[in-house]
Amino acid sequence: FGFVEMGSDAEETAAIEALDGAEWMGRELKVNKAKPREDRKSSAGSWGNNNRGARQSRY
Repeated sequence: FGFVEMGSDAEETAAIEALDGAEWMGRELKVNKAKPREDRKSSAGSWGNNNRGARQSRY
């Protein structure tokens, strides 16, 4: 997993077209343009929220 910054849109497009689906060390590369991270509201059932410190009844 990694990120690369390109100097221009043309370089970006050329790199994606050249490398997406290419094989490296026996594995197929998936190359695409990064998307902005969306704001996520936490909820009790979300991943990463394991309720540390919360006590549960034994009954």
